[in-house]
Amino acid sequence: MVTMTGPLDPRGGWTATNCPIARALEVVGTRSAMLLLREAFYGTTRFDDFAERVGISEPVAAARLRELVAEGLLEREPYREPGQRTRMQYRLTDKGADLFPALVALMQWGDRWLGPAGVGLVHHDCGEPVHAELRCAEGHPVAVPQVDLVRRRAGSA
Repeated sequence: MVTMTGPLDPRGGWTATNCPIARALEVVGTRSAMLLLREAFYGTTRFDDFAERVGISEPVAAARLRELVAEGLLEREPYREPGQRTRMQYRLTDKGADLFPALVALMQWGDRWLGPAGVGLVHHDCGEPVHAELRCAEGHPVAVPQVDLVRRRAGSA
């Protein structure tokens, strides 16, 4: 079993209030929200395509897309095909795009532990597989036993 060790003893008065993982899950913690984001990363922009590709009802798709827009992960912009009325399409914002490594990590984990899917990610320039990995700010690869849980100073990110 792997555990995190380090200077912070979670039993030493520290509580998980305002935990960034819990706060992130409040935003993207539903299956439909994560799959809608997956589709946005794959290039889906239109409402009908989102609902169909994720396999959810239109009311659920509408509610989740509204939530993702309200949280600033997606933005709506108008488009119009010739002879048709103006409709809205969805695009990832920078805030939404920052979730890409988390989705890649989930895909990588699923491929390893649940079996490979019918699609994978490759680097456009060289064709090699893309994977998620942890690195420190100095660029060193980091494994779980090499990570310490530490208390942050007030106001630090």
